[in-house]
Amino acid sequence: MTNRKMFFTMLWGAVFRRRSRAMMAVIASLVGAATLFCLASVCVAVPQQMNEEMRAYGANLIVTPASATGKSQGIDTATVRNVTALIGAGRSVKSAAYRYESVRINSAPYTIAGVDVKAVRALNRHWNVTGDWPGSGNVMVGRDVADALGVKVGSRVTIGYRAADASASASSSASAKSDSDESTETAESSAQGTQSTQTTQGEQTTQATENGRVSSDIMDNNGTEFRIAGIVDTGGNEDSIIYATTADVSKLAGHERGADVVEYSVNAMGDELNAIVNRINKNTNTAVKAQTVTRITSSDTRIIAMLQTLFWIVSLVVLVLTLVGVGTTISSIVSQRRNEIGLRKALGADSRAIGVEFYVESGIYGLIGGLLGTAIGYVLARVLCATVFGRAIGFDWLLSAGSLLLSVAIAVIASIPPVRRATRIDPAIVLREE
Repeated sequence: MTNRKMFFTMLWGAVFRRRSRAMMAVIASLVGAATLFCLASVCVAVPQQMNEEMRAYGANLIVTPASATGKSQGIDTATVRNVTALIGAGRSVKSAAYRYESVRINSAPYTIAGVDVKAVRALNRHWNVTGDWPGSGNVMVGRDVADALGVKVGSRVTIGYRAADASASASSSASAKSDSDESTETAESSAQGTQSTQTTQGEQTTQATENGRVSSDIMDNNGTEFRIAGIVDTGGNEDSIIYATTADVSKLAGHERGADVVEYSVNAMGDELNAIVNRINKNTNTAVKAQTVTRITSSDTRIIAMLQTLFWIVSLVVLVLTLVGVGTTISSIVSQRRNEIGLRKALGADSRAIGVEFYVESGIYGLIGGLLGTAIGYVLARVLCATVFGRAIGFDWLLSAGSLLLSVAIAVIASIPPVRRATRIDPAIVLREE
């Protein structure tokens, strides 16, 4: 019998003749592999899953005009398409454009936003709307506006547009769309530039008083009558805005122009999202300025950082417990085979050959435990993601290979102390005890 055949024969006997001990070592590796693979799978999937879930709560990036000319004319449709293409390269993206104007209802100033209803509805699925969304001749008002006016769904209001009020139209509403100091400042400056131009246009247009679109008298209550189709309640600044279709706002103001703010919900976060912002800002052809919405991005980053920290803490604990479990089992096996080791050394076996046999035996335990643990860990991760996020998780082959290698490595490392003790056994003492 060759040395190699003898080695595998002894290894086979060592593993299968002591099934109870071998089972304990396999179970220790299995538990560690299952826990680590489950946590790693969830940790890899959660950022993406959470990012997709957070996209239902509004935009994480906004774009405003960068130049004075752009602020007066707004962001035109062609620019919006170009920026959207730049942002959406290889990733999911939703967008909605907002045109803000200052209007008066019962001589009180309010802000009206001209929107594409379909786009805004898809972007802000978290909005709580009572009634319907805006339509032709119908507006949707924020909860604060409805309470101030004492109106409800189905009521009618007369909205008047005054060019003299234009300089203040988007200042407050832009902050509702950004929720960050930098974004608010940019949106406000954009709105002010836009409205100053509208003032000039209003002064030069003598027929703009038709249909109540322009009034020079602060107490003039003339205007266009709209039906309140719905009331939106978000708990945020959206509650102080009136929403109408872009066509109705253009008709009310007496002229068409581009959007003051374009919101984007991008399937990106952290450094990737910042890279998108930098790429837009460096592109002088678009003539727009981009910034992230701090409220959304900071929440994403904070929650994911907490989950990853928890993952590393639990992983460290599991690694230690696995090392202890496998090390204890191997120590027990070495103790049981103490006489066999002494006899083999007396017959001429060197310490290196004995050590290799124990390391390979430990590696086999780790491999079997890793295979079973990876399968169980994937099932657990799949159930967890389906329960929490309502979505399935795919099998990560690279992660599974890492799990197997780690299981084998942990088993071998855990066996080093007992194997070193086994190789230092004095055969004379062992045989004398016999």
